[in-house]
Amino acid sequence: MRLTFCGGAQAVTGANYLLETSNGKIMIDCGMFQGSHYFEKQNFEKFPYKPEEISAVFVTHPHVDHIGRLPQLQKAGFQGRVFSTPPAKDAAELLLLDAEHILREEAIDRGHKPPYEVGDVTRLMGFWQKISYHEKVKVGDFEVELYNSGHVLGAASILVKAEGKTIAFSGDLGNMPTPFIRPTEYIPRADYALIESAYGSRVHEKSPNRKDLLEDFVEEIVGSGGVLMIPAFALERTQSLIFELNELVENKRIPRAPVYIDSPLAIKLTAVYQKYSDNPLYFRPEAIEQMRQGDGFFNFPGLHMTLTTEQSKEINNVPPPKIIIAGSGMSNAGRILHHEVRYIPDPKSALLIVGFQGQGSLGRQILDGAKTVKILGQTVPVRCKIRSFGGYSAHADQPQLLKWVEMMRGSLRKIFVVQGEPTESLSLAQRIRDDLAVEAEIPKVGESVVL
Repeated sequence: MRLTFCGGAQAVTGANYLLETSNGKIMIDCGMFQGSHYFEKQNFEKFPYKPEEISAVFVTHPHVDHIGRLPQLQKAGFQGRVFSTPPAKDAAELLLLDAEHILREEAIDRGHKPPYEVGDVTRLMGFWQKISYHEKVKVGDFEVELYNSGHVLGAASILVKAEGKTIAFSGDLGNMPTPFIRPTEYIPRADYALIESAYGSRVHEKSPNRKDLLEDFVEEIVGSGGVLMIPAFALERTQSLIFELNELVENKRIPRAPVYIDSPLAIKLTAVYQKYSDNPLYFRPEAIEQMRQGDGFFNFPGLHMTLTTEQSKEINNVPPPKIIIAGSGMSNAGRILHHEVRYIPDPKSALLIVGFQGQGSLGRQILDGAKTVKILGQTVPVRCKIRSFGGYSAHADQPQLLKWVEMMRGSLRKIFVVQGEPTESLSLAQRIRDDLAVEAEIPKVGESVVL
């Protein structure tokens, strides 16, 4: 069995891994490269393999950096099936359509043809098959099984068996404990494994403390009459924030202020969460019970879902204090930019960063202490408070990543550290070698190994 790292090596985004035997080829993920813009050069290059030779793609989860090039793959000749859990497919369609809109605008601005269109997403969905966790799928020489990775709704780690060997793909691992989705399942045995390393050197705040931190910060900003802006990824991060704000509001732990979910994509994805909210495969039993007893954990007094552009603009007419949760999570697109232009210069207001900020992104510039930033063509002074809560990350931190490896250490011959910036991957690889005595390697893009 041969493994080729076609993306996701020494970079957080662009996950794309090719597995080959003498009788066939499958892939794990086919993601878009993301940085300061969706429009990255690599997203428009030819694939380093023949798409028509790929029998199937197995998807770990629906974030665009794991699925964003699937429509292009099909346009280039891929005629196989795509497999994922049911929630992942539902969310993937929404995320691909949203990315299509952004890519089209950026491509037009640069005089390029968009990489795919709405019709390509619709066609792709016809080839996308839903499978459950632990439902074993045979594709040629390969037997594939999904495990819950605990990252976002329906996310999976993937175990592949072929030619007498087993290889595990972590996908993105969750930051445990999560407030409502089921925790990470551990794969007990594999000969080889790929592990993500987005937070390979870091330790998050303990999750039980993150709600207290949110409570204190909301009290500080709302109490001073400011605007609290939270750039949030539409999938999982927004739903986690709604869930915890719901508890804080209903228990009267924070002062009353309107909360706006100003993201059409996040609103539509929240409906996907609601669709599966009584399914014990995906949600914790206590969360299901809470949903049955109350008004649902995605609804509370003062919460406003601003789906249309007109509703979004109306937020400007509401005087502070107020809380605005909007995409995108790295401030590289979306409605959050309009709020940042307006309120980043305000010393009473605040920007709360609750997710990973890629190199080159606007969010990363602000987090790194930029005094002025360029937003929507304007040079904007950064005078508002800036705070970052690592506990809200949907990614596992270093101790959690090490635990995932530790559960397989008795059988592992080698682990490949991927999906992280070089410093993060290096730190995690060193800890795996030192603490777990497992050979750890940081592959390069294009590298190919025989297992």
